Parts: sequence; C-alpha cells; structure tokens
Amino acid sequence: MDALIFDQILSRLVFFGFVVLAAILASLFTFGFVYLLVIYIRLKKRDQMAYEMITLEVMMPKDNEIKIDAAEQMFASFSSLKKPSGMFGFLEVGDVLACEIVGTKSNIRFYISVPNKISDLIEKTIYGYYPTADIRHVEEPNIFTEKGHVAFAALKQSKEAYMPLKTYREIPSDSLAAVTSALSKMDDHEGAIIQFLIRGTGSSWKSAGKSYVSSIKKKEADPNEATFETSQKILEKIDEKTTKSAFETMIRVVVSTQNKETSEAHLRNIKNAFSQFDSDLNELTSPKIWIKAGFMMNFIYKFFPAFEMPFTKLTSTLTVDELASMFHIPNKTLETPFIQWLKAKSAPVSSEVPTGGGSFIGYGYYRGVRRPVHLHLRDRMRHMYIIGKTGVGKSELLKEMIKQDINEGKGVCVIDPHGDLIDDALRYIPPERAEDVILFDPSETSRPMGLNLLEASTEGQKHFITGAIINLMYKLYDPQRTGIIGPRFEHAVRNAMLTIMSEPGSTFIEIVRVITDQKFVQELLPKVKDPIVRRYWTDQIAQTSDFHKSEVLDYIVSKFGRFVTNKMMRNIIGQSKSSFDFRDVMDNGKILLINLSKGKLGEENSTFLGLLIIPKILAAAMSRVDTPEEDRKDFFLYVDEFQNFATPDFAVILSEARKYHLSLTVANQFIGQMDEEVKNAVFGNVGTLMSFRVGVTDAAYLAREFQPLFGESDLINIERFHGYMKTIVNNEPVDPFSVDMTKDITLLKAQRNERIAQAIIQLSRLKYGRPMELVEAEISQRARL
Repeated sequence: MDALIFDQILSRLVFFGFVVLAAILASLFTFGFVYLLVIYIRLKKRDQMAYEMITLEVMMPKDNEIKIDAAEQMFASFSSLKKPSGMFGFLEVGDVLACEIVGTKSNIRFYISVPNKISDLIEKTIYGYYPTADIRHVEEPNIFTEKGHVAFAALKQSKEAYMPLKTYREIPSDSLAAVTSALSKMDDHEGAIIQFLIRGTGSSWKSAGKSYVSSIKKKEADPNEATFETSQKILEKIDEKTTKSAFETMIRVVVSTQNKETSEAHLRNIKNAFSQFDSDLNELTSPKIWIKAGFMMNFIYKFFPAFEMPFTKLTSTLTVDELASMFHIPNKTLETPFIQWLKAKSAPVSSEVPTGGGSFIGYGYYRGVRRPVHLHLRDRMRHMYIIGKTGVGKSELLKEMIKQDINEGKGVCVIDPHGDLIDDALRYIPPERAEDVILFDPSETSRPMGLNLLEASTEGQKHFITGAIINLMYKLYDPQRTGIIGPRFEHAVRNAMLTIMSEPGSTFIEIVRVITDQKFVQELLPKVKDPIVRRYWTDQIAQTSDFHKSEVLDYIVSKFGRFVTNKMMRNIIGQSKSSFDFRDVMDNGKILLINLSKGKLGEENSTFLGLLIIPKILAAAMSRVDTPEEDRKDFFLYVDEFQNFATPDFAVILSEARKYHLSLTVANQFIGQMDEEVKNAVFGNVGTLMSFRVGVTDAAYLAREFQPLFGESDLINIERFHGYMKTIVNNEPVDPFSVDMTKDITLLKAQRNERIAQAIIQLSRLKYGRPMELVEAEISQRARL
C-alpha cells in the first residue's frame, strides 16, 4: 500500500516537473523569440535610418573668434535627440548624430551627419551658434583605398558615467590642438576619421551620481565611518556633472594607410591625443574589440552597437561640455596646419532682387538656401562691370548672358580680343537667327570685310570721329600723356582728317596720302567747306619750312603708316564702304561678333581696330537722337578685356549710352589695367559690379565697394565660378550678396551646334565679305598705291 502511494506521488511529481520544465522552456523560447524580434525590428529601423542620413560639412572663416563654449551650448540645444520613450519605446533606435573629424594629406575637415527628418533643425541650430559658418550637403568622407591597411579603436570611460573627465575649461590651450596635430601627419593615400556618435540617454546615470554623492556625504557626516578619502571638491565636480545634459556616446577612431605599421602608429598618436581629457576621477581607455567586422560595419553605417553586454560595452555617457571639448568647430586660436577653413563668406540676396524675368545671372546662396538671381532690363541699362583673375568664371558669365540675349531675339555686339568667347557664342546661336549674324574677323583675308572708319553723314560725326582717332593715338603711343603726342600732332591730324572727309568714300589710307601728296591736297581743297581747315593748308602749311613741315608730317606717317602698309589691315580699313552699318545693326537687332584675336592679328592691330570700333558704336548709338526714345531698340554691347580699348570715349558711353538704349557689359582682370579717368568712370557709373576672385591689390580697392559684408580675404579666396555682386533694383542700390554661377558643363556641351556655327561663319563671310583681289584692285586704283 505504501509503495503504491509512493509511486503515485512520484509519478505526479515527474508529470508536474515535465509541465514546469515545458513551461520554462516555452517561456524561454517566447522570451528569446520576442527578444530576437525586438532586435530584428531595431536593426531594420537602424538600417533605414542609416540610408536617411545626410552629411553636412561645416566650415568657419579662419579669423573667427567663436569660443568652445558655443559648441557646448549647441550640443545642449540638440533637444531632438531624446531617448525613445513610451510603451513601444524599446522598439525605437532614436535619432543619432555623427560628428566626425577627418584628416587626409594636407586637409582636416569637420562633418556632422544627421537624419534627414531633423536636418533643417540641426542646421539652424548650428547657424545659431556659428553665424558665419558655411554648411554644405556633401558625400560621406571616404579615407579607404583598395590596398590600404586599416587600424581602429574605440574610446570609452573607464569609470562610472557620473565621474567627470577633464574639459576645455581645465585645458590651457584649445583641446583640438593635440587631436588635429595627430591628424595633420597624414601622407599620400592615408587618412583617419574620429567619429563621435551621439544619441539621447536616460537619467539613471544622474541618479547614480547623486546617490553616490549623497552616500559619501552621509558617510563622512558619521564620525564612526568617516574616512575623508573623498574631498569636497571631487563631490562638487560629480554633483556639477549630474546637472548637465548628456548623450550616450560612441567614440571610434579608424585609420587607413598603405601598411600596418603606419596605420598603427597614426592610431597610437590619435589615442594619445585623447589622454589630455583624463582626470583624477575618470579616463578614456581603449577596450578590446571582440567582433572586428561588426565594429567596422557599425562605423561605416554610423550605427550604435545593436546590443551590449557589460564586458563588451564600448559606449560612454558624455556631458555637453565633455563632448564639446572633444569636438567643436575651430577658431583662429587653433594653429594646426591644413584645417579646411571657409575661404570666403557668403551673404543672402535681398528680397528685392528679381527671381525671374530679365537676364539670369546665377544662384544666390546663403546657409544652404539657393535662389535665382536675375537682372531686369531697366537695371542692365545702368551697365555692368565684371572683374576677376583668368580662369575664375568671367568668360562663362559673359557667354551665358550673350546666349540669353541672342535666344531672346535681342541686338548684341561682342568685342573679343581673344576669340574664344565668340567661338563659343557661335555654337549656341539658334538657326532662326543665323541671318542676323555679322562675324567680323580680320584674320579672314580671302574675303575681307570693309570697315571705313571715316564714314560720317554730319559735321558733328566728322568731329566726333576725328576726336576718337586722336584719342586712339594717345592710347597707343602716349597713354601717360608725356608729350610724345602733343598739340602740334593733334592739330595736324585733325585738319588732315577733316580735309579727306570732305570727299565721300575717303578712308584711313587717304590720311597718309593727304600728308605726303601735295597734289592730292589741291584736289580736295575746293571741296573743303570749313574755312579754318582750308587756311590750315593755304596759310599755315604753305608758310612752314620744309624741315618743320616734314618733322610733324613724317611723324604722323610713321604712326599711321604701319597700319596702311600691313596688307591685312589695308584691305579692311581701305575699303570705301563699310560692309555693315552700326546704326542698322542696332536698329534691327542684329548680332555683331567682332573677333579681334591678338593671336591672329597681333596685339597692336587688335587694339587699333578695337579703339576704332568702340567710337563707331557710340556714334551710331548717339545718332539715334533722331528717333523717339520709346522707339529706340535695346542693344547690348559686351567687351572682354575692355581696358585694351578704353579711351575717354568709354567714359562717355557709360554716362550717355543709357538714354540711347545701349547697355554695356565690360570685363577685365585687373583694376590697374585701367587709367584713372576710365576707372573713375566705371566705378562712378556702372549699376552692377560683379567680382570674381581677384588679387591682393584689387581686393584692397574693391573691399570698399563690398564692405561691411565682404572683405579683402573674401575677394581673394572666393571659389571658382562664384562671385560677389553689387547691383541696383529699379535704380535703387541693394546690399551686396554672393552668387554661384557654376554651370553644368556636360549640358552646355550637349547644347553646342558645331554644324550651325560653321554654316553661320560661311554665310556671314559670303554676305558681308568681298573677294580679296577685287578689294586690292579698288584700293590700289583709288589711293594710287
């Protein structure tokens, strides 16, 4: 009986044991399944967040004086990085920021990677504490090479989170100095990244710290237990730390070089630089990394570890001042070489500047915001001056404006002393405007175009042309007005020109002939209506001794003769009738392209023709006085390297041309290329000033135009295809601003039409040029060469 009862009890115990075991196993299985499910969900969310991260590069001007405590306040303001809470908070990974210092050869940069959903908030926060910063959306930095060797480490607090590290307040120099110094040692194909991954943390560490302080104080208050091992100062430091905001922080250091020894040496130097943050209470140590592949994957994707065990823990809890001590945007006190400073500041575009209509110039940019910048017709009529070194974007801006004007059906003239600007403009001319194009290219000698500089229909025009020729001679032979060309020369040239212009169809060649051929003078005198000009020949020259006569006249021949004896030039300026009429070009909105390439013509010939053409254009514009202003068609003149052709007539254009609906856009490389009179006319009259990168001397002069927003350093260092613009809107000045004129080169090349360009060249050549043999025969017969 007893045995039977015992067997029954044993059986029930075994049964219940199996039931309990099964329940335990089921619970463990359920817990494990739920835990793995939570891990899976968190990993998926983490992966999704990684693909939504945006990388921001932050740069500051080298002369900025913003102190490190700005970074402390900035981190304190990242309130969006709160630890997930609520019923399902454990399923969330929370917002993560990655602050990185990246060192490569001769370059140290600062990045902050943020989730896209809070990127605007983070940018605004950064600007709030670093107002002069430039923040750019960039690709993630990459230091790795195909055959590189990688060394890496993590840094974490060795003691409890509430135990403070040293901060910038306790370090005598900028705490970044040692860190960036280690990064500055990189060579070719070497790089290092210090990554600070931060996210919100709970308050348990604060509670632990307060409990620790409370227990110590309680212990010290008891005479039987007091040891006085912990000073009041230490307790104050711990207490102070627990009052500050903090982040869960993962510090990673990754180095890539061409060999193991170098990588480990750089890694060791960087880790040593962080020893400055070690205090009596806490220090940064480099724990063993158990899963190396996982560490590198987390580094690349900017992940926190999916889960951590106490003995594998790599994260720390850093307060905002501790974090700011290790990562902040440097100021002028940091003297480490190769810091990527902001080379030039930017400034916002005034809301008054048009965003559409008129001519598109580029994009205003400021604090990540870009908006179109346009110039309306009324303001373009106040003229535009463009200055900048070679290769910084002047020609690209000119091309863009010329292309727009041509596509909009406007009348355009381009004077180019290099030829490249016109070669490009030809490729963008639409087929429907091919008939409007006049290509004046003096180097085309088989069918030269005529350019009679002495064509004049009124007495006023004759005197204007005469004055222009005299100014030309000063520009070519006596730019400093030293007396090489003086009153006697002027007097002789003026009378000679007015004499030959009494005969319609006379050309520049006849100037030389009238000085050297007395019989030719006698033929012309009956046609000269001005008695003062007649008396010059009949009285003054007739009574001058041959010696003194030849002294003046031979000098004129020596200056003018070189252009007459040059066959290419003679076939252009020796034709009685010009191949085109400048007034007709303006009134009918044609496209006049004047290629004065110095490489093809020679510098003197190029300058000579330019100095003659500019006054012809001005004379044509001023002749529109006979047309009501509302009927005058807008015409746009572009002159590259205009200082070559700038005489006092240029000052007249700038001050008078607007009323004749002639808009002038000029460009050159240096202010010093202009004489004082022209310089004063440019800066006193142009409505729009665009400065690309310039030299030191010009920056000192231009800074007065752009202050206080931009200074000399900005003008010297601004990026290629970027500029500073000072303009007017509805004839009222607006503050200067920065403009990005970067173009899509691939798209521009795709828009070129070489076939149309060649067709236009041939069409213009046949339409306006004449056979060389015919031209030479006519000149020879008329001038009795």
